[in-house]
Amino acid sequence: MGQLVAREAANRLGVSYGIVDLSLAPTPVVGDSVAHILEEIGLESVGACGTTATLALLNDAVKKGGIMASNHVGGLSGAFIPVSEDAGMIKAAENGLLSLEKLEAMTAVCSVGLDMIAIPGDVSPEIISALIADEIAIGVVNTKTTAVRVIPVYGKKEGDTATFGGLLGEAPIMPINRSDPSKFVNRGGRSFA
Repeated sequence: MGQLVAREAANRLGVSYGIVDLSLAPTPVVGDSVAHILEEIGLESVGACGTTATLALLNDAVKKGGIMASNHVGGLSGAFIPVSEDAGMIKAAENGLLSLEKLEAMTAVCSVGLDMIAIPGDVSPEIISALIADEIAIGVVNTKTTAVRVIPVYGKKEGDTATFGGLLGEAPIMPINRSDPSKFVNRGGRSFA
């Protein structure tokens, strides 16, 4: 159906037909959650052991189903896991069932990286840099697109909530490991070149 709509839209606009991106991109609206899909597969809660495996199965199904449904699949065509934009992710993070470490593991098999994660505003730039380096490592080793959208929310501490509004939703301020990576981060040079 997506391909038919895309072809018709391209025809009406007088442009060439491109691709169909089949990505599962959640919104904060209840019923529009990737986390809830993972729970339907059999998890008690997203964040539990098995979360990365169920996410990998979901992405595999989206990609294989898309190839069968359209001859021009593109974009990322997989599941996105933005914490603030997914009602199920928000609930699991609020209940302490979804950690930053589990989200990082999930990025090895999802379409993007660490996405829309609120952290305390007093987290050091070195910790944030090291978190970004970890995500870069996952992308380089797996030869995949990855990114980091973490939001230090000034004046907020772990357990508080940040409200971004609209499709950006709201997010609990998640705990982050405060061990100091400064020595590593400040070594300089090039990594993964």
